[in-house]
Amino acid sequence: MKKKQEAESFGVIGLGRFGTALAITLAKAGKDVIVLDKSEIKVKELRQYTDYAYVVDELTAETLREVGIQNCDTVIVCIGEKMDTSILTTMCVVEMGVPNVIAKALTAEQGAVLEKLGAQVVYPERDMAVRLGKRLISRNFLDYVSLDNSVEIRQIRAAGKLVGRSIEEYGIRKKYHLNVIAIESEKETTIEVRPDYRLQDGDVIVVIGKIDNMDRFEAEM
Repeated sequence: MKKKQEAESFGVIGLGRFGTALAITLAKAGKDVIVLDKSEIKVKELRQYTDYAYVVDELTAETLREVGIQNCDTVIVCIGEKMDTSILTTMCVVEMGVPNVIAKALTAEQGAVLEKLGAQVVYPERDMAVRLGKRLISRNFLDYVSLDNSVEIRQIRAAGKLVGRSIEEYGIRKKYHLNVIAIESEKETTIEVRPDYRLQDGDVIVVIGKIDNMDRFEAEM
C-alpha cells in the first residue's frame, strides 16, 4: 500500500489478541489494513484477511515507511506490553503525520506518555473490566458507550417504578437531566420517543447524560 487509497485505510502494529481481533474486524468490514508483527506465524494467519501483512524484526521509522504506514488514515499501535517499543513506535507514527494515531496502554503512566506524544489512548483490559463490573452491579444495566469521563450512553431495562409510567411522568429529563434517544421493545426500536409513551415490562431505554445522573436514576428506579 505505497500510495494513499481513496477508501479509509488502517495500520495495525502488533498482533497480540487485541491487535489481531482489531485487524480481522477491520479487514472483514472491507477496509484496507496494513498489519505488522515480528511473528511470522501471526502474520501468516492474517494474510487470509489482508494482502498487506508484513513480518518486521524492528519497528524503525525506515521500516514503517517501507511498508507504507505513513499512507494510512488511522494507525493503531497495539504494543502495550513493551512500554519502550510502544512509545518509540507511537512517536515515529505521529512524526510521520498520520492523521489519527491510537495507542494501546496498560497503565495510566504509559497512557500519559502516549497522550503527550499526540496519540489517542485506549485501555482494552481496563475498559472490559469496567464494562463487566457495571453489568454485575446493576441487574437492569445492559450496555454502555463512554463518550468522555462524565458522559455515557446506556441501555437500561425498564423495571420497578418505571413500568406503566410515561417518560414525562417519571421525570427522566426534568428530574435526572437525561435524554431518552431510543426505546427497544420486543416488536421494534423507536428513535422518535414521545414523552407520553408508557414503558412496558421488558422495554429497554437508551439514555444519554452525565454518569452521576445516570447512576442516581438507576438507583432510584
